[in-house]
Amino acid sequence: MRVIIQRVQSSQVEVAGVVVGKIGRGLNLLVGIADTDTEAELDWMARKCLDLRLFPGTDTSTDRWEKSVLEIGGELLVISQFTLYGDCRKGRRPSFSRSASPEPAQQLYEQFVHKLRESNLRVETGKFGAMMQVKIENDGPVTLLLEREKD
Repeated sequence: MRVIIQRVQSSQVEVAGVVVGKIGRGLNLLVGIADTDTEAELDWMARKCLDLRLFPGTDTSTDRWEKSVLEIGGELLVISQFTLYGDCRKGRRPSFSRSASPEPAQQLYEQFVHKLRESNLRVETGKFGAMMQVKIENDGPVTLLLEREKD
């Protein structure tokens, strides 16, 4: 499983010109599901996304990251992105052979969203499998790649 985490001031996702998900301060999560992912990877990734200290503390004189999205009561926008498993090492066209096929990927994606919602934070999503336009007001900018392969 791969997740691109972006600390944002705001973010929104549109499908066919209609806003389907919108958040204020928090995290934009671009989620790629591998063909080997299981619930163990989802559990680890959800916990990591919620607990990583990516936000400044109350002392505004320092840029130290002291608080998690949970601790600031932030919001999450979760967008499926199978292209995170695109392999561009050979040829001129990416291979997506490591991406999970659509049906199991959607089930795992929905389980991941459910695990995040158990935090009681506001969690918005895109539309799985749709062509989406994502607007991100990156804060920092802070962008990290998290990866968890099957044990």
